[in-house]
Amino acid sequence: MRRFAPAWCATWGLAAGCSVWLAAAAPAQPRVASLNLCTDQLALMLADRQDIVALTPLVQDCSSSVLCHGAQGMPVQEPTAENVLATRPDTVLAGRFTARVAVKAAREEGAKVLILPPVSSLSEIPDQIMQVAKAVGHPERGVRLVAAFQDRLAALALAPSQQDPIAAVYEANGFVARGASLPDDVLRHAGLRNLSTIANLPEGGRIPLETLLGWRPDLLVRDRSGQGQSLAQAMLDNPVLAQFFSGRHGVDLPASLWLCGLPQTLDAVAILQKARAALLHSAGGGP
Repeated sequence: MRRFAPAWCATWGLAAGCSVWLAAAAPAQPRVASLNLCTDQLALMLADRQDIVALTPLVQDCSSSVLCHGAQGMPVQEPTAENVLATRPDTVLAGRFTARVAVKAAREEGAKVLILPPVSSLSEIPDQIMQVAKAVGHPERGVRLVAAFQDRLAALALAPSQQDPIAAVYEANGFVARGASLPDDVLRHAGLRNLSTIANLPEGGRIPLETLLGWRPDLLVRDRSGQGQSLAQAMLDNPVLAQFFSGRHGVDLPASLWLCGLPQTLDAVAILQKARAALLHSAGGGP
């Protein structure tokens, strides 16, 4: 609600008193706590830093968060009920499947709770941006961010074709990106077809290396951001993969770009479009 200063504010010589009145009358910004990596990053982009009382530790992990560097120095804590009660937030941002006990505690204490489901397509990102922008008290920032996102998405648009190269997103432990997911939609916008949908792979998304090699997709997309951290990640360094998907047939893409639906997810589209163009060029199908 817009507040108007009293008549004495216009009187010459009372400017100091007027400014004090306006500061007292201005609505306070909410104390914001986030319990989910995706809402962490949206909060960082849309809320004032001084209004954020807690984010999750994952936001400072560069293998998971695209805003890890900007999150350094921010207050972080595990998303537990005890921590939520201790920080006394007015607004709590959470994911659908995380920290349910903490969410319940926040509601019982009277906090406003916004729960966002996982994003499964690029078209869902603007709505989530606006929901968070309104929740943290800065809808105007959401409007600007959405406009920039939609302009860039339009500039990256490619018409899908049945002749588009086939790509496999191969992750630790042999998981591949399933259909009807955010990575699947990113592939489509990049002018690539997802192996999971072409080969009708199991919904669970985990396939042996031999099966992957049998299908021999045109492009292998790997997340190397966790390289050296686990045996599951080490399988991405299998020399057979290097042999079958060398040069233009392999591209490294950090999973952090599409773990959450963010404006930065369009960076994944741009990286994959560049890889697609290299494939077409090597096959004589492009400039």
